[in-house]
Formats: sequence, structure tokens, C-alpha cells
Amino acid sequence: MLKRMHPESRLLLFELDPELAGHLQKVYRAEKRISVLNADAAALPQALAERGLPHCDYIISGIPFSLIEPEAKRSLLRSTFDSLAPHDDAAFVIYQVTNELRDRGHCDHFPRAESEYCLVNIPPMFVTKFYKTANGHGKNGNGRH
Repeated sequence: MLKRMHPESRLLLFELDPELAGHLQKVYRAEKRISVLNADAAALPQALAERGLPHCDYIISGIPFSLIEPEAKRSLLRSTFDSLAPHDDAAFVIYQVTNELRDRGHCDHFPRAESEYCLVNIPPMFVTKFYKTANGHGKNGNGRH
């Protein structure tokens, strides 16, 4: 991602495990575009505000949402939606074993979604993009592939 980022872009990495967060801080200490936060992803709005950033263009997550209590899950997903930029390509991208967030309607507040089941991955995983706006390039007009 770093190689493809615009030179003025910022990457905020949230990691709950203090040891892994410390390792990531050491690995990326020379990269000024990256901030490693030993914090819950629910702190995203505050982290953006502290850095004077109005929103995110993309939010990429490997959070195991199926393990999160329903109310905390709804809160995190609403905060994620609210943190995305109001443009057609702004997206929340998840990498999950199941497609629970889409299949069970947890992300119905996102007006457009695209999913792909990646069989080449071991184990196979779903990659799903939830978009901030309904406009875009979905194959059948609702963004479902």
C-alpha cells in the first residue's frame, strides 16, 4: 500500500496488541506518512481529529467482526461509515472468512457493496468493499457482483 499511496497521503495503523504495535512502530519509524496506534479501531474519529484529517478515502480491516458483540459491531460500523470521505470511491474494505457483514445486513447503511471470494488464498476469504456513496461502477447498478 505504501508504494501506491500518494506522497501526501497518511496511513493510520490500529493494533490492539502492544507488542505488535511496538514492532510496527519500529519497522515504520522512518516513514512519516504512517502512524501506528496501539488502540482500538473505534478510536478512528478521534485519531483523525487529532491529526487534522477530515476523513479517510479508504478503511481496510481484518477485524473478526463475527466475534464482536452486536451493539459494539453496529457502533464500529457506523463510525467507519461516518469517517469515510463523501466521494464515489471512498470504501471500507474487509478481508473475512465469512461474508457476515453483507449477508446479515450489518452494513446496509452503506449504499453499495462488492464482494469477491478469493479461492487462491489459504484459507479462502471474502474481500468485500462497502462504498460511502451509491454512485459508481457496479456491474448491475447496485454494486453487487
